[in-house]
Amino acid sequence: MKVLGLFAAMFGSFVFISSVASADDAGHAEYVSACAACHGVDGRGDGPIAELLTITVPALTGLSAANEGAFPMLKVIHAIDGRQSIRGHGNPMPIWGQQFEVEVEAEGYGPYGGEAVVRGRVLSIAYYLESIQE
Repeated sequence: MKVLGLFAAMFGSFVFISSVASADDAGHAEYVSACAACHGVDGRGDGPIAELLTITVPALTGLSAANEGAFPMLKVIHAIDGRQSIRGHGNPMPIWGQQFEVEVEAEGYGPYGGEAVVRGRVLSIAYYLESIQE
């Protein structure tokens, strides 16, 4: 019986670790797709489009350091999503929540399922950014 319990614990740990690894992979993939063009593959603000912009693209690896060592998760989620804040014309940061919403509408998730997918994509990017803090 103890062997079965040990096996179950080991299997559960493996599944958990695998899901964390796949979550990191998903966040990295979303980041590369949506953010790396401006912020760079490593999040240092040196993406290929950054030099074409009239604003300085911020590095994303120092968000925790700029927030007394704590990663500002909610602020990051809102910045990525962009649908909750009022933005002036010409804000350089794309409204990714809206863009993701348009993309998932075509998939037929419905209004609630689509919103869950959008929030999941935004959250996966935020978790990835948390993982690259220096």
